[in-house]
Amino acid sequence: MKSKEGSAWQPEGGSRFATALVAIGSVKMGMKRSLLSAALFTLLFSLLTSPAAAQVGEHRDEFAVGVSGGIVMSSISFVPTVPQKQLFGKTGGITLRYTTEKYFNSVCAIVCEVNYAQLGWKEDILNYKDDPVINTVTGEPEEYERRINYIQVPLLARLGWGRERKGAQFFFQIGPQMGFYLSESTKMNYTPETRNDEMRVSTVVEQESMPVENKFDYGITGGIGLEYSIPKAGHIMLEARYYYGLGNIYGNTKRDYFARSNFSNIVIKASYLFDIVKSKNNKIK
Repeated sequence: MKSKEGSAWQPEGGSRFATALVAIGSVKMGMKRSLLSAALFTLLFSLLTSPAAAQVGEHRDEFAVGVSGGIVMSSISFVPTVPQKQLFGKTGGITLRYTTEKYFNSVCAIVCEVNYAQLGWKEDILNYKDDPVINTVTGEPEEYERRINYIQVPLLARLGWGRERKGAQFFFQIGPQMGFYLSESTKMNYTPETRNDEMRVSTVVEQESMPVENKFDYGITGGIGLEYSIPKAGHIMLEARYYYGLGNIYGNTKRDYFARSNFSNIVIKASYLFDIVKSKNNKIK
């Protein structure tokens, strides 16, 4: 027996069962993201508190402040997919670092930053031959980018290996990051009315007219870097960092168009810190 459309007949319970499977799948995906976030937050808390509480190793009581600046390569993981290139932006802010102890060969510290960052996405508008789509009105390749400005606050557990007072130190740091929306702007060389939809390989364009809905962003960031310390001058650092957003800029309920719209960023930055408080230990190198 077939339906009016000619497809194989299914019992009414089948559609209900499929709906239930979709709902369960969505719940499981949300639970996995929540568990990942909880696990990483727990790891951070353990790194920050366990060594200090146990007081194993050489105690440190050092506080340094400074500034940082660099570039951000940003994109957004849309579902449905939106083809993109990396959007380059600027980032900069202040850094606070408190060093607690040297645990075996690892120098343990807590790092907090307050940064301004230019994020967003830049669309890669191509036709079926992987060539740029030419607008029929302007005769130029169509271009679209959205720039979103945030204040970002990462809280990082840092482990370093090497010199503390004079010389080089390699470091790794990881932790949660919060983002607070400031503003957004759009740059495009066409209008929705003149957009060449017929030539586009991707038909997903809803995001081009949608403002950011969720003003609070959160996720996990981590990276590696190299620090060089100069006595009485301070600390110079070069770092590469990756950020994975656990939040979405658009709603992701069944009524919303996008199931996912989270940030993915690569940051390359330089920092300079100077010491405010230093441990009185002549054995520290």
